[in-house]
Amino acid sequence: MIELNKVVKSYQTGKVSFHALKGVDLQVNRGEYIGLVGPSGSGKSTLMNIIGCLDVATSGDYRLEGRAVNELSSNDLADIRNSRIGFVFQAFNLLPYATAYENVEVPLLFAKMKARQRKDRVLEMLSRVGLADKVGNRPTEMSGGEMQRTAIARALANEPDIILADEPTGNLDSKSGGEIVKIFDELHRAGKTIIIITHDANVAAHTKRILNIKDGLIDGNGHLA
Repeated sequence: MIELNKVVKSYQTGKVSFHALKGVDLQVNRGEYIGLVGPSGSGKSTLMNIIGCLDVATSGDYRLEGRAVNELSSNDLADIRNSRIGFVFQAFNLLPYATAYENVEVPLLFAKMKARQRKDRVLEMLSRVGLADKVGNRPTEMSGGEMQRTAIARALANEPDIILADEPTGNLDSKSGGEIVKIFDELHRAGKTIIIITHDANVAAHTKRILNIKDGLIDGNGHLA
């Protein structure tokens, strides 16, 4: 489903070139549940951005379900980001003055879904993450765990095949973090392909394959958790 071959990502600052990824090889099969771990500056977030089509590789080949991502137009990439991949971030990235309902509705508006369908989908997703009673709440009226569950509902709105989560429990206490991990476990059982960046060994232990990244390279094919 996801295949990277010799992927390099470099950044140029003046005359200095920095290689965030140094030839990454990675294959992720449909339905896998993967933990991506490594120290700060190892290239984890850069790799996640490339897999999520938020950034493009400097060189190498990235294929998503057989399609060469390097050759896709900006419109094609935007469509993939909105409909095929769901993103969950440490900082939640919710619209601060919008309700939970309105935050989850955003990707459906981009997808031009009809109003009746949007309403049904938003309510379904919020119910799925246990927030049926928080539909009208704004982020300032929710706990950290509730904000992250809203973000997960938003990520699921267009029923993506892939969920990419970057430190999804990083801003949460252990109880709230545990509730979020349970949601990812349920999504895995439902057949979603999930990749989680995490520093938390307890979170990584829930995944089925752990990949260690260091100095821009993945150490082998990972090991079973």
